[in-house]
This record gives sequence, C-alpha cells and structure tokens, in this order.
Amino acid sequence: MVVLILVSITLITFDERSGTHDITAGLRSVAHDIFSPVVGAVNDILRPIGDLFAGSVHYGALQTENQKLQQTIGRLRQQLAERPYEAKELQELQALTDRARLPFLGSLPTITAQTTEIKVSNFEGDITIDKGRSDGVQVGMPVVGAGGLVGQVTFASHHSATVQLITDGQSAVGVTFGPNESTSILDGEGSGNPLSAQYIGVHTPLHKGEVFFTSALQGGEFPSGIPVATVVSSHTALGATFETVTATPEADLQELAFVDVVVWEPPL
Repeated sequence: MVVLILVSITLITFDERSGTHDITAGLRSVAHDIFSPVVGAVNDILRPIGDLFAGSVHYGALQTENQKLQQTIGRLRQQLAERPYEAKELQELQALTDRARLPFLGSLPTITAQTTEIKVSNFEGDITIDKGRSDGVQVGMPVVGAGGLVGQVTFASHHSATVQLITDGQSAVGVTFGPNESTSILDGEGSGNPLSAQYIGVHTPLHKGEVFFTSALQGGEFPSGIPVATVVSSHTALGATFETVTATPEADLQELAFVDVVVWEPPL
C-alpha cells in the first residue's frame, strides 16, 4: 500500500510539472496493470474484515428486531389458538341465555356462572364457579348445562361455589324413564366413565337411546324433568334380578366454561 501511494504521488507530480501527458499516461497504464492485482487482493482481504466490524455494530439492533418479530409471531399464534376456544365459550353462553334451548327449566330462574376451576380424577369430579351466596347461590341447588343436568352445589362461599358433577363417585341422582315412568338411580363412576343405572328390573322396558330425567326421588333433590343421561348399553346377567345399564350424560361435561345454577329448593 505504501508503494502504491508513493508511485501515485510521483506520477501525479511528474505529470503536472512536465506536461508530458503521453509519457505519464503510459506510465499510469503500466502502473495500473502492475498494481491492479495487488489492490484486488488487498480488497479481498480487507472487505470481510470491514463487513465483520459493520455487522458487529448492527448486531444488537438486528437481535432486538428479531426478538420483536418472534414476539409478534408468538402473539398471533396464541390468538389463532384461542379463537376456537373463545368461539366455544360464546356458543355455551348463548345456549344458556337462550331459554328456548333449555325447555326443561320452564319458568325456573337461573344464575349464569363461569367456571374458574375444574377438578376431576378417576373417581371424583367437581368444578368451582364464580358465583356464591351473595349472588343467590345456595347449597343443594341444581346446576345445568345446555344439554341437561351437570351436578349440584355442595359448597357455597360469599363469591364462589363448588359443584359436584353427576360423574363424581359420590353422586347419585334419582331418575325416571319410559312411558310408564319407571324409576332408577344414576350413580357416578368417575370422570370419563359412563353412569350406571341401579334397580332396573330385568323385565322393565328399556332400549338404547332412552333418556333418563330427574324425578322426585331422594326427597325431591332436583326439580323433575331435567335430562340427565342417555342409555348406551344394557344387559342382564344369568340369574340376575336387575339389568346392568350404562348411560352417558346429556350435558357435555367436557365443555363447562359456563353453567346455569337453577334457583330452586326442594319443597318442605
């Protein structure tokens, strides 16, 4: 590089003072031919170094911008993932507020509540709702979903309550079914398991798809006529007195973002 600079200065000075442009032009041409490969080689060496320094200067800004883009992508993905869930919640809420879709309640008043916690296991099952005694919720009140009975309030504080689901192992719901209004009791067998119907005699008319409704059994713990479950299977063991019957809940217990507490107390 030093040699190139000295030669360039010499040629410029000689050219300006002597005015021999033809001679200097030739010298410049020869110098260009000699030193061009050297200049190219130097540029090839220095350019990556310059790029490295430039990249290091802008690295922080690029990293920050990349983080912002990743956050935006994550937020958009979350919004897309939540939309189906939000749509389901809206459908549940609309189903509960549309009394035409809850004909089994008649004129009974209800309190719409949002589920804040779900606790289920192989044998137990209950949910916590955001309404309590200050809202009119009392222990023993039935709780329904769009399809039918969900459970019963077993504990109520000032601003929340616990609802025992009909699938809970301790749940037992008195029901009636069929044209003859035969009676039975539906026992919970744990979350995800079908309900089992008790005390149905072997000669009792019963078919798959039969719907069980709440009845006045158990001292009238529920208002009559609320759909509880649908028969999925029944059979009679050899020598048995009662049929073995299983049923699935009418209400979708997997979709309980919102529920209705029925303002009803058993008659004295």
